Amino acid sequence: MTTSADLLIDGVWRAGGDGRTAPLTSPITGEHLADVVMATADDVDAAVTAAAGPGADAMEAMPPFERAELLHRVADLLTERADELAATLTLEQGKPQHTEAADEVAESAEIFRWAAEEVKRLETPSLPGADPNKLVLTHRKPNGVYALITPWNFPMNIPAELVAPALGGGNSLILKPSEFTPLTAAGMIQAVLDAGFPPSAVHLIHGDATAGAALVGHRRVDGIGFVGSAATAEAIVRSAGLKRTLIEASGNGPQIICDDADLDAAAAAAVYGASFAGGQCCVATERLLVQESVHDEVLERLVHHAATATLGDPRVEGTVIGPLNNQLVAAKVDAHLADARAKGATIVCGGERAGGFPTDLYQPLAIIDGVTTDMLLFTEETFGPVLPITTFRDDDEAIALANDSNLGLQAAVFTSSLKRAFRYVDRVRAGSIVVNDSTDFWEPHPPFGGASRTQSGWGRIGGKYTLLDMTDLRTAVIDIQATRD
Repeated sequence: MTTSADLLIDGVWRAGGDGRTAPLTSPITGEHLADVVMATADDVDAAVTAAAGPGADAMEAMPPFERAELLHRVADLLTERADELAATLTLEQGKPQHTEAADEVAESAEIFRWAAEEVKRLETPSLPGADPNKLVLTHRKPNGVYALITPWNFPMNIPAELVAPALGGGNSLILKPSEFTPLTAAGMIQAVLDAGFPPSAVHLIHGDATAGAALVGHRRVDGIGFVGSAATAEAIVRSAGLKRTLIEASGNGPQIICDDADLDAAAAAAVYGASFAGGQCCVATERLLVQESVHDEVLERLVHHAATATLGDPRVEGTVIGPLNNQLVAAKVDAHLADARAKGATIVCGGERAGGFPTDLYQPLAIIDGVTTDMLLFTEETFGPVLPITTFRDDDEAIALANDSNLGLQAAVFTSSLKRAFRYVDRVRAGSIVVNDSTDFWEPHPPFGGASRTQSGWGRIGGKYTLLDMTDLRTAVIDIQATRD
């Protein structure tokens, strides 16, 4: 397999047209890992032209069961190469290698398997017509050429969530991963090529916003799959025009702890939700809403569980939190914590970057009490190992606080009352509501995405739902009386 930071265009790993590169360093050690080739507009055009011509033709002509067989082969290759892929993922991303990185590779293989099986079951209905001589049939066709733009926090999992259904649906694609994590994406795409997908159908480019804009705005791109920040999503949608878009943007997921909850389980879930992936997760526990009557007990349990969230080298077994991925996200965490201090919040633990490590990106889990609705920790997605606590009096106030955000991706509520749980499920504005488990709960097949009336995106990632988004429903009306046998 390759660990190249080159471009992959029409089956060839190569440099960019103008020779530009950007250095890639490990957040763990600060060491130089690669020079990432930065694509030019001409490079983007070459990839799209190949994908829109022979790539699209080859994919549309490939029978669904053949696509399914190749998707299973990708999963097999990812499994065979899992140790090497997990090591690469950790080195460039920073998450714990033996737990989170290994799990991410395994889950990515599972996503390819899900897509393979769902392709075989992509049923469409036949419909009765008012005219008894008309037979109305529906069927699905590929949308065409997809531009897929993905972030650095799950550098294999998130690309897999888009690449697998795109290929399963018969589309060709150009993947633009984050320039912070190009090597993991290259490893996955190499597995796609080695499995036997047409080289003209699968392309990989790297670059900054200029390359992304050239890709999104290209006239021969038919659809866009994007996972990332709400601000970038808005810019992409404005540029995309009438192209089909599948958007999964930011989250500000609240976890709500009611007074009738299992408080220890709720506290453990909150610590996990804030520390998993170093809090760099769109469904992280960004806000913890705790009923006033149990605040003190919950806080005590949070501090207890936080002591187990070990900060350290993510290549060492037992590490729970590795370094933040880059200086941009670290600076945002710093700014949000400074804002909370200035406005009167109490830093219970953590709150400063840790010294004594090879880089200054190591941030221990912070618990912040007394967070109010005017603080950045409440209003924005922090994207770090931070657990801000806000109290509420009753369910109505908790629901109002949960919905006091322009983001609505995934929320969680802890309660022992089924009636109370369904009240939250009905009224909290989020694409997914998890009852009595972490905001970080995830499986590859349920539909996942933003709620309406929020800026967390549209379309659904997961199982058959992404396949439905990435294929075109067509209708055929046949006059059976006018046809011959």
